[in-house]
Amino acid sequence: MSTLTSDRQDERLQNREGLRGALADVVDRARGGDLGVIPVVVGLVVIWSVFQILNPIFLSSANLVNLTLESAAVGVIALGIVCVLLVGQIDLSVGSVSGLSGAVLAVLFVSEGLPVWLAVGAAVIMGAVIGWLYGQLFNRFGVPSFVITLAGLLAFLGLQLYVLGTKGSINLPFDSGLVNFAQLDFVPAWLSYTFAVVAAVWLFVSGYLYAQERRKAGLSARSVSTLVVRSVALLAVLAFVVWYLGQTRGVGWMFVFFVALVLIMHYLLSRTKWGRAVYAVGGNVEAARRAGINVRAIYTSVFVLCSSLAAVGGILAAARLAAANQSSGSGDVNLNAIAAAVIGGTSLFGGRGTAFGALLGIIVIQSISSGLTLLNLDSSIRFVVTGAVLLLAVIVDSVSRRSRTSSGRA
Repeated sequence: MSTLTSDRQDERLQNREGLRGALADVVDRARGGDLGVIPVVVGLVVIWSVFQILNPIFLSSANLVNLTLESAAVGVIALGIVCVLLVGQIDLSVGSVSGLSGAVLAVLFVSEGLPVWLAVGAAVIMGAVIGWLYGQLFNRFGVPSFVITLAGLLAFLGLQLYVLGTKGSINLPFDSGLVNFAQLDFVPAWLSYTFAVVAAVWLFVSGYLYAQERRKAGLSARSVSTLVVRSVALLAVLAFVVWYLGQTRGVGWMFVFFVALVLIMHYLLSRTKWGRAVYAVGGNVEAARRAGINVRAIYTSVFVLCSSLAAVGGILAAARLAAANQSSGSGDVNLNAIAAAVIGGTSLFGGRGTAFGALLGIIVIQSISSGLTLLNLDSSIRFVVTGAVLLLAVIVDSVSRRSRTSSGRA
């Protein structure tokens, strides 16, 4: 009887190696509560459709180019929030850290006359030190991350005001490479298409190698035909995006930098021992500890990553504005970064989420902001709509988590 059952399972796994099997796997995961990026993609399609109907300019090439550039700075900050949320913690100070890093950059680069690369490096190192400090307070004294980072929010906001001094605002030179990178530098068309081809090839190669590893372990894996179709589909989408954005200015280098960070983080989380440990700690910290994972080191690493990426986001925001002032990092920067991570599918309960969530989430938030701006609506409505979308994302997360728990018990 057991042999017959095993044969049926093997037959089912073999049948799922085709395109229909890939779709069946997606359906099964959705039924089990693992919705992945499906809700955010559906939400993005709805948002874009509504705003396009209300204002035909919304999906114009010029507006989408501007949307991508505006998404990069906060998107980088949201990428750090994803790392912290994966271990079931939170960082409320990313806005203040980003504002402080912009202030440090401006003072060192403009006021002190240091080379831009040295000023950028100092600001990022400062962010890493802040994250390390958070990790020590959390690991050694057991202070909740909510309290630690809330204190950091206030302290680093005050430090930002102190660093800027009586000037209150420092302008960055418009002819500097940093400002050009954030405002004027766009990828040549031929290089943009090359990036698209490289991304498609990388998706196929990485998927093929991963499938080979699973087959050697006696597990089901995607067929070559599935991998080819998936890579061709990605190439078609990316080529269309490059062509469409190229109708005006093209793809900005700052957005490419953001996407590169997302890809690097995706690799670290999905293909490295450290990434597996992050998910393990977020899923069950006690089980991870008993499995031999250095839980304290994992907590410290995610806090360092989060604050470092917040510093990088602050630098990009200052370059985009060509200035650092007392309002840098304040306002809705903090909330938008956290909301982007959650809307992108990262669970507030830890253990579930991807780096691509930061990319999708910030595009959703920036789409709402851009669409309402084109409609000449008050910013108060943007806050209300963003809050409603955030609440909906948390509800979906809670329901899907309950579905996974129920199916696991069954």
